[in-house]
Amino acid sequence: MTHPSDLAPLRSLIRTIPDFPEPGIQFRDITPLLADARGLTQALDALERSIEPASVDIVAAIEARGFLLAGALAQRLGAGVVPVRKPGKLPGPTLGVDYALEYGSDRLEMHVGAFASGSRVLVLDDLIATGGTAVACGELVERAGGQLIGFRFLIDLPALGGSALLAARGWGSHALLRY
Repeated sequence: MTHPSDLAPLRSLIRTIPDFPEPGIQFRDITPLLADARGLTQALDALERSIEPASVDIVAAIEARGFLLAGALAQRLGAGVVPVRKPGKLPGPTLGVDYALEYGSDRLEMHVGAFASGSRVLVLDDLIATGGTAVACGELVERAGGQLIGFRFLIDLPALGGSALLAARGWGSHALLRY
């Protein structure tokens, strides 16, 4: 496992944008990290080290920032990628779950038959806050017949309770940084 002090360079690449998307929200922007080749490599290395080798068949990538990491991590793991999207973005039949955000509500959808029943699925997103998005994705994975092996995030906002919510459901998670 990566020691938190080793991740200080990653923290320096995350910028905070106050009052976005709504007043009172402190948005953690990962775009400077993504634009920095060393930082991106360090983040992917740390995420990869947090996963047992050969334990993942599919990386379920949550729209939209989760997409930016999922392909690279899945390639390193020898796994496929399944996009989990906002409503109306996927053609064909979908499974969907409505969920609450810290500043509203939304819905996630995944293609019916996106992976084989019994596939070992890792959920990946950039950040966990209240946990609504992650829980919705976990429910989609299970509804589709996947074996949910855990969640990975670049950032956890533990004061908002999302990682505790996952733990209360018996779902393991790991984040590289906490704010």
